[in-house]
Order: sequence, then structure tokens, then C-alpha cells
Amino acid sequence: MDERIKAYDEKMQKAFDFLTTDLSTIRAGRANPHVLDKIRVDYYGTPSPMQQVANVSVPEPRMLQIAPWDKSLIKDIEKAILASDVGITPSNDGTVIRLVFPELTEERRKDLAKEVKKKGEEGKVAVRNIRRDGNEAFKKLAKTEISEDEIKDLEDQLQKITDKYIKDIDKAVEEKSQEIMKV
Repeated sequence: MDERIKAYDEKMQKAFDFLTTDLSTIRAGRANPHVLDKIRVDYYGTPSPMQQVANVSVPEPRMLQIAPWDKSLIKDIEKAILASDVGITPSNDGTVIRLVFPELTEERRKDLAKEVKKKGEEGKVAVRNIRRDGNEAFKKLAKTEISEDEIKDLEDQLQKITDKYIKDIDKAVEEKSQEIMKV
């Protein structure tokens, strides 16, 4: 693969990775530790990721259990969960915090599926913007370094990579939508 194309391929891969990470934080009726990825807990004045201050486990399909390494953090972890957009009220027994995920209603499932599609569209826009930037860069090269045929070839290669990532995004969105809609 041409070095000039490789840089845009890497950017598209990063956009795709960001989308898949973002999709993994959307809950689909089952307990998924990734819903806590964006939550920061105040740990002695420093906002820290949940995974750095506690052990997060899935003892049952619809329950997350958070066991802080420092028991004095229970209140701070509870506060961080309540302040987040997880939408679940934590319960604690003094040593661990439990998050019980309720069954999703049909309406909520449809809303989540729409949100997944919207995120997919944003991912596609990001990939297309990278393609546009690449094509503009190739056109600038035309004035100095390379021929029209080489530019056409580079644009074709970039389009093939773009098509691949668009297809991957569609597949990821479809899988997540099916996961959400499955009762």
C-alpha cells in the first residue's frame, strides 16, 4: 500500500475504532462493564476511571458488581454513577455496589437503535471527511509532484478503503441494533 494512502487508512481505522468503542458503551439489556468506561470517580482529588479504583464484575446476566479496592470510596463511586448518564440507581451493602439492569421496554429499545444508527452515520461522515481531505491533498500534489493518472489511481485506492470502512460501520451498527432489539 502506498505510504500516502496508508496515513488515511490509519485515520479511518481510528474513526472506526472510536465508533465501536462508543457503541460498546450503549447498554443492550444485559450487564456490560463497558457502560462504566466514561465514568470518573474522585479518588483523592483526581478523577480516575472506574476500572482503576474498583473491580467490576458481572455475577449475573443483568447485574454489575463493583468492588472498590478502598472501601472508603463506596460513596464517591455511588455519587459518580448517579451523576452519570447510566440511568441506574446503585445499591450498596457497605462492601460492594450492585447495578441491576432492568429489562428494556420496546420503546426504549427503538430509541437506543435510533441512537446507534445516528452514531453510525456520524462515523460514516468522519470517514468521508478523511477521504475528502485525502483527495484534496492528492490534488495539491498534482501541481508539483505526480501525474494525473497517479492521482486518479490514489483516489481510486482511497475510495476502496473508504468503501471498506463504510461497510464495516454498517455491519457494526446492524449487529448492535440486533443486540438491542433482541428480547
